[in-house]
Amino acid sequence: MCTIVFAWQTFAEAPLVVAANRDEALDRPSQPPETFGSDPTILAPRDGEAGGTWIGVNDRDVFVAITNRWTDAELTGERSRGLLVRDALGQESAEDAVRYVERELDARGYEPFNLVVADRAAALFVEYDGGVAVRHFDPGVHAVANTGADGRYAIPEHRREHARKQAENVDRLREDLWPEPGADAETWRRRARDAIGDHDYGVCVHGDGFGTRSSSLLTVGTDGVSYHFADGPPCETDYRPVEVDL
Repeated sequence: MCTIVFAWQTFAEAPLVVAANRDEALDRPSQPPETFGSDPTILAPRDGEAGGTWIGVNDRDVFVAITNRWTDAELTGERSRGLLVRDALGQESAEDAVRYVERELDARGYEPFNLVVADRAAALFVEYDGGVAVRHFDPGVHAVANTGADGRYAIPEHRREHARKQAENVDRLREDLWPEPGADAETWRRRARDAIGDHDYGVCVHGDGFGTRSSSLLTVGTDGVSYHFADGPPCETDYRPVEVDL
Protein backbone atom coordinates (compact mmCIF):
# COMPACT_ATOMS: atom_id res chain seq x y z
CA MET A 1 0.00 0.00 0.00
CA CYS A 2 1.05 3.60 -0.62
CA THR A 3 -0.71 6.78 0.44
CA ILE A 4 -0.87 10.20 -1.23
CA VAL A 5 -2.67 13.09 0.45
CA PHE A 6 -2.60 16.53 -1.13
CA ALA A 7 -4.17 19.96 -1.08
CA TRP A 8 -4.75 21.44 -4.53
CA GLN A 9 -5.81 25.04 -5.19
CA THR A 10 -6.46 25.41 -1.47
CA PHE A 11 -3.78 27.91 -0.40
CA ALA A 12 -3.00 31.12 -2.28
CA GLU A 13 0.72 30.80 -1.64
CA ALA A 14 0.94 27.15 -2.70
CA PRO A 15 -1.26 25.66 -5.44
CA LEU A 16 -0.13 22.14 -4.50
CA VAL A 17 1.01 20.64 -1.18
CA VAL A 18 1.66 16.89 -0.98
CA ALA A 19 2.45 14.37 1.76
CA ALA A 20 3.01 10.80 0.58
CA ASN A 21 4.29 7.48 1.91
CA ARG A 22 5.86 4.80 -0.26
CA ASP A 23 5.33 1.19 0.86
CA GLU A 24 7.60 -1.40 -0.69
CA ALA A 25 9.71 -4.49 -0.05
CA LEU A 26 12.33 -3.48 2.49
CA ASP A 27 15.20 -4.95 0.48
CA ARG A 28 14.31 -3.18 -2.79
CA PRO A 29 17.05 -0.62 -3.53
CA SER A 30 16.26 3.03 -4.18
CA GLN A 31 17.98 6.41 -4.47
CA PRO A 32 16.87 9.63 -2.71
CA PRO A 33 15.47 12.54 -4.74
CA GLU A 34 17.75 14.27 -7.21
CA THR A 35 17.41 16.27 -10.41
CA PHE A 36 17.93 14.61 -13.77
CA GLY A 37 17.09 15.11 -17.42
CA SER A 38 16.49 18.32 -19.33
CA ASP A 39 13.58 19.96 -21.16
CA PRO A 40 12.02 19.35 -18.71
CA THR A 41 14.26 18.75 -15.73
CA ILE A 42 12.81 16.29 -13.21
CA LEU A 43 13.20 16.10 -9.43
CA ALA A 44 12.38 12.63 -8.09
CA PRO A 45 13.67 9.67 -6.10
CA ARG A 46 14.47 6.60 -8.19
CA ASP A 47 13.88 2.90 -7.90
CA GLY A 48 17.21 1.08 -7.97
CA GLU A 49 15.73 -2.04 -9.52
CA ALA A 50 13.66 -0.83 -12.49
CA GLY A 51 14.97 2.74 -12.80
CA GLY A 52 11.64 4.53 -12.55
CA THR A 53 10.10 6.59 -9.76
CA TRP A 54 6.93 6.72 -7.69
CA ILE A 55 6.72 10.48 -7.10
CA GLY A 56 8.23 13.61 -8.58
CA VAL A 57 7.87 17.08 -10.07
CA ASN A 58 9.40 18.77 -13.09
CA ASP A 59 10.48 22.32 -13.90
CA ARG A 60 7.07 23.02 -15.46
CA ASP A 61 5.53 22.33 -12.02
CA VAL A 62 3.98 19.07 -13.24
CA PHE A 63 3.59 16.65 -10.32
CA VAL A 64 3.06 12.90 -10.76
CA ALA A 65 2.68 10.17 -8.12
CA ILE A 66 1.48 6.57 -8.23
CA THR A 67 0.13 3.83 -5.98
CA ASN A 68 -0.50 0.20 -6.73
CA ARG A 69 -4.19 -0.61 -7.28
CA TRP A 70 -5.76 -3.59 -5.57
CA THR A 71 -7.97 -5.52 -7.96
CA ASP A 72 -9.27 -9.02 -8.58
CA ALA A 73 -8.14 -8.77 -12.22
CA GLU A 74 -5.01 -10.72 -13.07
CA LEU A 75 -2.89 -8.27 -15.03
CA THR A 76 0.77 -8.73 -15.82
CA GLY A 77 2.78 -5.71 -16.81
CA GLU A 78 5.38 -5.82 -19.54
CA ARG A 79 6.87 -2.57 -18.23
CA SER A 80 7.47 -1.05 -14.80
CA ARG A 81 4.85 1.42 -13.60
CA GLY A 82 7.67 3.57 -12.24
CA LEU A 83 8.94 4.11 -15.78
CA LEU A 84 5.47 5.33 -16.72
CA VAL A 85 5.68 7.91 -13.91
CA ARG A 86 9.15 8.98 -15.05
CA ASP A 87 7.93 9.44 -18.63
CA ALA A 88 4.80 11.32 -17.52
CA LEU A 89 7.12 13.72 -15.69
CA GLY A 90 8.70 14.47 -19.06
CA GLN A 91 5.54 16.22 -20.25
CA GLU A 92 4.79 19.94 -20.41
CA SER A 93 1.51 19.98 -18.43
CA ALA A 94 -0.75 17.77 -16.35
CA GLU A 95 -3.16 17.42 -19.27
CA ASP A 96 -0.29 16.44 -21.59
CA ALA A 97 0.93 13.88 -19.04
CA VAL A 98 -2.48 12.21 -18.81
CA ARG A 99 -2.83 12.08 -22.60
CA TYR A 100 0.62 10.47 -22.73
CA VAL A 101 -0.40 7.86 -20.14
CA GLU A 102 -3.56 7.05 -22.10
CA ARG A 103 -1.57 6.51 -25.29
CA GLU A 104 0.96 4.36 -23.45
CA LEU A 105 -1.76 2.16 -21.97
CA ASP A 106 -3.13 1.60 -25.46
CA ALA A 107 0.28 0.42 -26.59
CA ARG A 108 1.60 -1.65 -23.66
CA GLY A 109 0.52 -3.56 -20.60
CA TYR A 110 1.04 -2.45 -17.00
CA GLU A 111 0.01 -3.82 -13.66
CA PRO A 112 -2.94 -1.95 -12.06
CA PHE A 113 -2.33 1.51 -10.59
CA ASN A 114 -3.80 4.78 -9.34
CA LEU A 115 -2.06 7.88 -10.70
CA VAL A 116 -2.23 11.49 -9.52
CA VAL A 117 -1.16 14.16 -12.02
CA ALA A 118 -1.33 17.86 -11.19
CA ASP A 119 0.04 21.26 -12.07
CA ARG A 120 -1.06 24.79 -11.23
CA ALA A 121 -4.02 24.59 -13.64
CA ALA A 122 -5.39 21.04 -13.32
CA ALA A 123 -5.36 17.97 -11.09
CA LEU A 124 -6.37 14.59 -12.50
CA PHE A 125 -6.77 11.02 -11.31
CA VAL A 126 -6.09 8.03 -13.56
CA GLU A 127 -7.35 4.60 -12.46
CA TYR A 128 -6.11 1.57 -14.38
CA ASP A 129 -7.33 -1.99 -13.80
CA GLY A 130 -7.27 -3.20 -17.39
CA GLY A 131 -9.61 -0.37 -18.31
CA VAL A 132 -8.80 3.33 -17.92
CA ALA A 133 -10.85 5.92 -16.03
CA VAL A 134 -9.81 9.57 -15.79
CA ARG A 135 -11.43 12.24 -13.65
CA HIS A 136 -10.59 15.75 -12.48
CA PHE A 137 -10.08 16.67 -8.85
CA ASP A 138 -11.84 19.75 -7.56
CA PRO A 139 -9.96 22.27 -5.42
CA GLY A 140 -9.55 20.92 -1.90
CA VAL A 141 -7.91 18.06 -0.02
CA HIS A 142 -7.70 14.61 -1.58
CA ALA A 143 -6.43 11.24 -0.36
CA VAL A 144 -5.39 8.31 -2.54
CA ALA A 145 -4.45 4.73 -1.66
CA ASN A 146 -4.55 1.31 -3.29
CA THR A 147 -8.35 1.09 -3.17
CA GLY A 148 -9.02 4.46 -4.83
CA ALA A 149 -9.63 8.04 -3.75
CA ASP A 150 -12.06 10.34 -1.99
CA GLY A 151 -14.79 7.88 -1.06
CA ARG A 152 -14.83 6.10 -4.44
CA TYR A 153 -13.19 2.75 -3.86
CA ALA A 154 -12.88 -0.62 -5.58
CA ILE A 155 -12.90 -3.39 -2.96
CA PRO A 156 -11.41 -6.65 -4.32
CA GLU A 157 -12.84 -9.91 -3.05
CA HIS A 158 -9.47 -11.49 -2.35
CA ARG A 159 -8.58 -8.87 0.31
CA ARG A 160 -12.00 -7.47 1.14
CA GLU A 161 -11.50 -6.88 4.88
CA HIS A 162 -8.11 -5.21 4.49
CA ALA A 163 -9.34 -3.06 1.60
CA ARG A 164 -12.42 -1.87 3.50
CA LYS A 165 -10.25 -0.92 6.46
CA GLN A 166 -7.88 0.97 4.21
CA ALA A 167 -10.77 2.88 2.63
CA GLU A 168 -12.02 3.86 6.09
CA ASN A 169 -8.54 5.03 7.10
CA VAL A 170 -8.11 7.12 3.96
CA ASP A 171 -11.53 8.74 4.34
CA ARG A 172 -10.71 9.65 7.94
CA LEU A 173 -7.29 11.00 6.92
CA ARG A 174 -8.87 13.26 4.33
CA GLU A 175 -11.59 14.44 6.68
CA ASP A 176 -9.17 15.21 9.49
CA LEU A 177 -6.82 17.10 7.16
CA TRP A 178 -9.49 19.41 5.78
CA PRO A 179 -8.00 22.88 6.38
CA GLU A 180 -9.13 25.01 9.27
CA PRO A 181 -10.40 28.48 8.29
CA GLY A 182 -7.45 30.80 7.75
CA ALA A 183 -4.88 27.99 7.72
CA ASP A 184 -1.80 28.44 5.55
CA ALA A 185 0.11 25.92 3.46
CA GLU A 186 2.94 25.41 5.94
CA THR A 187 0.56 24.70 8.81
CA TRP A 188 -1.31 22.18 6.68
CA ARG A 189 1.91 20.50 5.57
CA ARG A 190 2.96 20.02 9.20
CA ARG A 191 -0.43 18.48 10.01
CA ALA A 192 -0.18 16.18 6.99
CA ARG A 193 3.37 15.19 7.94
CA ASP A 194 2.23 14.22 11.43
CA ALA A 195 -0.81 12.33 10.13
CA ILE A 196 1.03 10.11 7.65
CA GLY A 197 3.41 9.07 10.42
CA ASP A 198 0.60 8.39 12.92
CA HIS A 199 -0.18 4.68 13.18
CA ASP A 200 -3.73 5.50 14.18
CA TYR A 201 -4.44 6.27 10.51
CA GLY A 202 -2.89 3.00 9.35
CA VAL A 203 -0.84 4.59 6.56
CA CYS A 204 2.62 4.14 8.11
CA VAL A 205 3.16 0.42 7.63
CA HIS A 206 5.51 -2.01 9.38
CA GLY A 207 5.50 -5.63 8.24
CA ASP A 208 7.65 -8.67 7.75
CA GLY A 209 9.92 -7.69 4.86
CA PHE A 210 7.51 -5.00 3.67
CA GLY A 211 6.53 -1.57 4.91
CA THR A 212 6.79 2.18 4.54
CA ARG A 213 10.18 2.70 2.97
CA SER A 214 10.16 6.49 2.56
CA SER A 215 8.01 9.58 2.80
CA SER A 216 7.85 12.80 0.78
CA LEU A 217 6.65 16.33 1.58
CA LEU A 218 6.46 18.39 -1.58
CA THR A 219 5.16 21.92 -2.14
CA VAL A 220 4.67 23.76 -5.41
CA GLY A 221 4.46 27.35 -4.24
CA THR A 222 4.32 30.77 -5.78
CA ASP A 223 8.03 31.10 -5.02
CA GLY A 224 9.06 27.69 -6.36
CA VAL A 225 9.25 24.05 -5.30
CA SER A 226 10.30 22.71 -1.90
CA TYR A 227 10.87 19.03 -1.12
CA HIS A 228 11.59 17.24 2.16
CA PHE A 229 12.33 13.51 2.12
CA ALA A 230 12.42 10.89 4.88
CA ASP A 231 14.48 7.87 3.82
CA GLY A 232 12.52 5.53 6.09
CA PRO A 233 9.15 5.34 7.84
CA PRO A 234 8.05 8.84 8.92
CA CYS A 235 7.19 7.67 12.43
CA GLU A 236 10.91 7.24 13.16
CA THR A 237 12.82 9.04 10.38
CA ASP A 238 13.57 12.75 10.13
CA TYR A 239 12.66 14.60 6.96
CA ARG A 240 15.62 16.29 5.34
CA PRO A 241 15.47 19.14 2.81
CA VAL A 242 16.22 18.15 -0.76
CA GLU A 243 18.29 20.43 -2.98
CA VAL A 244 15.90 21.76 -5.62
CA ASP A 245 17.61 22.60 -8.91
CA LEU A 246 14.72 23.17 -11.30
